[in-house]
Formats: sequence, C-alpha cells, structure tokens
Amino acid sequence: MKRAIVLILDGVGIGELPDADLYGDTGSNTLANIASYCGGIHLPVMERLGLGNIEHIEGVRTVRDPLACFGKMAERSPGKDSTSGHWELFGIILDTPFPTYPDGFPDEIIHVFESEINHKILGNKPASGTEIIKELGAEHIRTKKPIVYTSADSVFQIACHTDVFSVEELYEFCRIARKLLKGEHAVGRVIARPFEGSAPDFRRTKDRRDFSLLPPEPTLLDLCVSRGYEVVAIGKIDDLMGHRGYTRSYHSVFDKECVDYVIEAMQTVDQGLIIANFVQFDMEWGHRNDVHGFRDGLVAMDRSIDKIMKRLKEEDMLFITADHGNDPTTPSTDHSREYVPILALFDQHKGRALGVRESFSDMAKTIARYFGIKGMRHGEDFLTICLS
Repeated sequence: MKRAIVLILDGVGIGELPDADLYGDTGSNTLANIASYCGGIHLPVMERLGLGNIEHIEGVRTVRDPLACFGKMAERSPGKDSTSGHWELFGIILDTPFPTYPDGFPDEIIHVFESEINHKILGNKPASGTEIIKELGAEHIRTKKPIVYTSADSVFQIACHTDVFSVEELYEFCRIARKLLKGEHAVGRVIARPFEGSAPDFRRTKDRRDFSLLPPEPTLLDLCVSRGYEVVAIGKIDDLMGHRGYTRSYHSVFDKECVDYVIEAMQTVDQGLIIANFVQFDMEWGHRNDVHGFRDGLVAMDRSIDKIMKRLKEEDMLFITADHGNDPTTPSTDHSREYVPILALFDQHKGRALGVRESFSDMAKTIARYFGIKGMRHGEDFLTICLS
C-alpha cells in the first residue's frame, strides 16, 4: 500500500541558477537571504531532515545523520513561472518559455477581449496586484471597467471588485481570456483577482483562481490515475494542472487549511499520491517583499511538517520541495530563477546526499518508479539512493 506525499512550498528557492543573470535574478537565494536578513531562522524539523545540509542557512545547522535524503534541483524548462515549475515537478520539460508582456498586451488581444466581455478595460501593464487596485480600484468602481495587468511572469490577470462584478462573472471573463490567449499568446495562466473594500483600503479575497494551459502531455498525476491510484490535489494544484490528473481536490489559498487537508487525506487514502501547494509564501510574502512574514510562514510550516510526519505510515514517501524562488530581500517583487530544495523521507532509511539534480522531473521519475509506473519521459530517479 504505497503512498507519496508531496509538499510544494511555493516560491521557496535555495539559490540562483547558473542562468539567473538572464532573468535579472543574480544574488537571489530565498531561504538563505531571508535567514540572513532576520539574523537566523529556527526550523528544527526541516533541520533534522537535512535542510541545512543542502545550503548554508543561518540558524539551520548541518546535521550528521539527517532523516531525509537531501539536495537541490535545477529547472531545465526556461522561465520561472508557477505553471512551468509545477509541470516540471511532475514530468514535463518545456523547450520554449511561456510569453511575457513587459509592455502590456498587444492591441489585437485587448480589443478582442473587450469585445467579447462587452466592457472596456483599465491598466494593461505590469504591476503589483495590491498596488494596481490601489491605483485603479476607485476608477474601476466608477466606470465598471475590469482591471487587466501582468507581471514578469506569463500571466494575464483580471481584477474586479465584488460589488461591481460577481466572482462568477469574473471567472467567466477569465474563461473568455483563456480561450483567446493561444498560439503565440498562450500565456501560462489567466488569473482571477477579486477584491473588496473601499478606497484606499481595498483587499483581495480568497477567491483567486488560476486558469492554466493544459499540460501538453501526460503528467505523473495523469499516469497515476490511469493506473488506478488515488490522487489528491490540494491548494492550487487543480488549477495549475488544468483540472485533470486527480481523483479528488481541495482548493485553498491558505497554508494552514492546506495542512489540514493533507492530514485529512492521509487518514483516508490507503494507496496513492497526495500533493499540496502552499501558496502564501509566494502570494502573500514573496510578491510583497515581506521578509518577516515569509520567515514566520516558514516557521509555522516547519511545525506543520512535524504534524504530517507523525502520521506517516511504514511505506510512505514524503517529499518537500518548491516550484521556483521568490526572494523578498531583493528589490524585485517577481519570481526568481532559483534551485529548489528537495527533501525525501522514506521510512527508516538513512538520509543520503542527492547532490544537484539536473531537473525538477527527477522527483516525478522517483515516485513513478516507486509506484511501478512507466511512461515518464523526463528525469532521473533517485530511489536507489533513498533505499540504500
């Protein structure tokens, strides 16, 4: 009765990739820079697993006998987007990056979108989500024009006040945009950003939704479902995987709620894959350069990992990793092109060094081999190291 539990700490990178300079991310190291900025960080559970054996992180010691196999993984796909990062974690490597729009979207896209939704739009520029609703929120309420914006990532974001357009109306705008954005304009995600409140104290609601492209080939999740395994998607995994490849999903943007869903799934799933994304690191603290909030989130997650570990069964494998970086200590408020940590805990086997893995897909290949599933085209599994 084999199970794999995968915890993805969204945006928790562990050092710049060799090509980080091409993305303006030289010097990024989400974990190490946060720890240094805060004068150290106390993560005793991940310390015992071997986090400090991967990279020097102030306050996290190197341990002699780590419980987990430890290392870091490089992203082979171009870019630093959540969609491409998650796809690679589950076995898909892209040859070309998703398109980005540093000058806003071209007129041919915007004009068709406006015609389809029967409303003119505001914005159409790269912006912080919290800042653009401060800037344009009042005008949006007055004119009933949706706010469209992007970032350094491949995203088409639509923000609407819930008193102007219902959440379901906003979702329909996103579905229309998703159908339009194809071919050369096939952005990774269309994101619904509902907000509420009064100027200048607008606040985004919990009803964010991501409308992602469909993965271009079967992922680990698809293969597991096709072989009869139960797959539980938690957090925003359902959105990022195009709403396929799972048997059950629990959508949430709150890390604590996602932890509760993981524990619930561990109580009900006897055999299969449990995957959770914890987006607050990225959404709440990384994009807002909130270093202390990020630090506090890591400390809380460390305690939550302890709760999850106490519920592991004899044949379970537990993986802790990330999808990209989002270093809040740098001037940028965007994702950062970084390695991601990999901690792999398996039963009573000793922790071993995994080194620097050439692809995020190594994790998918490892889980596939453990489940006896063939068909993963990418990645080199490290199961033998974990079992040695």
